Amino acid sequence: MKFTHDAIVIGGGAAGLTAAGGCALFGLKVALIEGHKMGGECLNNGCVPSKAIITAAKRAQEAREEKRYGVQLAAPKVDWGGVHKHIHDAIAHIEPHDSKETFEEMGCEVILAYARITGKHTVEVGGRTLKAPRIVIATGSQPFVPPIDGLDSVPYLTNENLFDLTEQPQHLVIIGGGVIGMEMAQSFRRLGSDVTVIEPGEPMARDDRESVQVVVEVMKEEGVRFVTGKAERVEGSAGKITVHTDSGEAISGSHLLIAVGRKARVSGYGLEELGVALGKNGIAVDARRRTSVKSIYAIGDCREGPRLTHVSGYEGSNVALEIVTGIPTKVDWKALPWCTYTEPEVAQIGMTEQDAKEKFGDRITVIKEGFDHNERAIAEGSTKGHLKVILKGKKIIGASICGKNAGELLLPFTQSITGKSSSFALGSAVISYPTRSEILKAAAFSAWEPTVFGSLPKKYAAFVAKMRRTFN
Repeated sequence: MKFTHDAIVIGGGAAGLTAAGGCALFGLKVALIEGHKMGGECLNNGCVPSKAIITAAKRAQEAREEKRYGVQLAAPKVDWGGVHKHIHDAIAHIEPHDSKETFEEMGCEVILAYARITGKHTVEVGGRTLKAPRIVIATGSQPFVPPIDGLDSVPYLTNENLFDLTEQPQHLVIIGGGVIGMEMAQSFRRLGSDVTVIEPGEPMARDDRESVQVVVEVMKEEGVRFVTGKAERVEGSAGKITVHTDSGEAISGSHLLIAVGRKARVSGYGLEELGVALGKNGIAVDARRRTSVKSIYAIGDCREGPRLTHVSGYEGSNVALEIVTGIPTKVDWKALPWCTYTEPEVAQIGMTEQDAKEKFGDRITVIKEGFDHNERAIAEGSTKGHLKVILKGKKIIGASICGKNAGELLLPFTQSITGKSSSFALGSAVISYPTRSEILKAAAFSAWEPTVFGSLPKKYAAFVAKMRRTFN
């Protein structure tokens, strides 16, 4: 077969851009195909716009606490048009980083059209047949819309159209207490909307339960209402939508947001016809991200596995490296970090306490440090939250952080969990004072304190002291 390219990448989101750009920077001939918008979900209706609205909401909340630290602020006046502009200005500012022109400068042939895989080395796009030894699928995911009676007859929002609202919701009803649901619930409440969250189980179920409880209590104090139950039926029209739950409650609001998870985008690309194996929610892949057709990779949200932007970038880098060098690369999730950007934030890396207990039982140790003992947090008047370090022996296998800027404190644990550092090294590090990161050192030192100040070291210290008294 005569190849037209060295690699064909389908999808211009975080995973596809990283894979295509990486291959092109090494001099390979790469076709990068995107059928909708360059930048994918993260740029257009995910990470970027959600963090922009979170920032606006924090600004409003700061002003709402009118007198604090001896400083008087005016009560907030939310201009929804200004919030909308801030969101889309953020997208526009970052957009050039992911643009067609940027990746053409890297050396990619960028094709803005929908693609279909027709063979293990061939792709049809825009009336052309492209051929390459390796094909990378990075088609992302879309909001999962549950089969709720009546939902198809009312207007509803997902993250794909939420950030296009030109009018502020009077009462936003959210079905789903996951990351998107919780972040948006707090943000819209802080901006002045009434907010109700409907969730049948625990909010943010994959996170540490103590950490989530802190966030839920803060959100309740701020006025977010939580309803435990499953949405069974929806009725109404624009401006007045009512959700009926299996617990018998009826919640009416002006707007409805569906935030119950993501669905891999796998249909329409020729995968079924080619015999590419699918899992429960995405393309089935091995540790190298290869599909059942070994010349085809699947990375990012379209494959089974964790759905996070930094995971997509990591997989894109791995696959690019494998294609360029021919050396197999494998994913390693033991130090996988994530963060939910509520306030306080909830950050996690490695195993949670509950995960570790299920796997190792009483062989784990949990060290907990509260921010109410951290001097920077005390000085800032922001002491809600804690750090929990999960150890097996003296080895760190996970950490859960709840607090202001919690996500910024995860990096040292990446090194510890992967074996590039140790809990002892973290406990003996010199850390700038006063900073919130001192809590990391305090927790790591607590794990070693019984050993460092144990009976044997005390006996040795006594021996040295005796020698000094004798011979000095």
